[in-house]
Amino acid sequence: MLHPSHIEISEAALQKNISFLRDRLKDGVRLSSVVKGNAYGHGIEVYVPLAERNGIDHFSVFSADEALRVMKSATRKPDIMIMGMIADEALEWCVRSGIECFVFDLDRLHKIIEMARQVGVKAKIHVELETGMNRTGYEPEEMKQLVEVLTKNKEHYLLKGLCTHFAGAESLANYVRIKKQKSAFKSWCKFFEKQGLKPEYKHTACSAAVIRYKDTQMDLVRVGILQYGFWPSTETLVEYTSKNDIHADPLKRLITWKSTVMSLKNVNKGEYIGYGMTFLAQQDMRLAAVPVGYHHGFSRSLSNLGRVLIGGQRLSVVGLVNMNALLVDITGCENIKRGDEVVIIGNQGELEVSVSAFGELSNRLNYELLTRIPADIPRKVVP
Repeated sequence: MLHPSHIEISEAALQKNISFLRDRLKDGVRLSSVVKGNAYGHGIEVYVPLAERNGIDHFSVFSADEALRVMKSATRKPDIMIMGMIADEALEWCVRSGIECFVFDLDRLHKIIEMARQVGVKAKIHVELETGMNRTGYEPEEMKQLVEVLTKNKEHYLLKGLCTHFAGAESLANYVRIKKQKSAFKSWCKFFEKQGLKPEYKHTACSAAVIRYKDTQMDLVRVGILQYGFWPSTETLVEYTSKNDIHADPLKRLITWKSTVMSLKNVNKGEYIGYGMTFLAQQDMRLAAVPVGYHHGFSRSLSNLGRVLIGGQRLSVVGLVNMNALLVDITGCENIKRGDEVVIIGNQGELEVSVSAFGELSNRLNYELLTRIPADIPRKVVP
């Protein structure tokens, strides 16, 4: 392998997570796999065929480039939904390809309808409603004009969905805000139906809402972080395990990030290690150099804080994390040698470096840490 590290994606873990999710969905609810952010760092090209083998036939992405990657990597012909950015020059491809598209402002709606008219193919649209997130979505004062446009142009589109997004369903602190959003969405759905505009799907639920608010499971749910084996927040995990009287996390992490020991070095007591003077050896030490640095997603903020697993032991990163390398204190570990496996995230023997622990040390969310793992690190599926 040419790259200094690699990522393993566990098929067995995904099978368990998808089964967990399906057991908690109401009958008839469709599961859309959210693969934005390079499948939350797991790799779209690796993850999509794996998800298909586990019964997934609908994928949600943020932008047109991600939609194209899903289309190219899919082994079947799944439905693909773009929830965010579509440049004007990508609209024709989206319409011709049957890509489902969120529309959340009148300008985009006019443009996608005009493109559908030009190419003679009905655009597949999901109308996003603003209910309190205050990010994207049609405002109440736009509804009259929105309905007029939709009513006049029914021959040019398929109304695949009415949708909204919750403003922090992972936190009890947002309960009142979420309750207001749910109420507003239900009211707007009734309004649209009275106008003769009935969508194929109504959808609001993200991972956190699927777990915490079962009434948000409508026709389709958009599940991201849960399928990869992570919880939207510690709060949702604690709440779920407490309510269900279980003591172990029912989800399994898919991702393991590994490298190898590049070289070994002895350092005398009183010597500084690495750049600058951030770490002074208090005793004679032995170090292992690992060819992973902040360029690879191992944050510089983990200098003198990070942990890795080598030889079944949890060991400390010492000195500043470099662009392409880090140093590990292996003093007293007699059997470690060049070429030995280094686990950066994942399990080795009975020990684990979890993404949450990794993230907390570097002051980053699971979401951010996962999606910042560089796309060029090789990823492969393991049983």
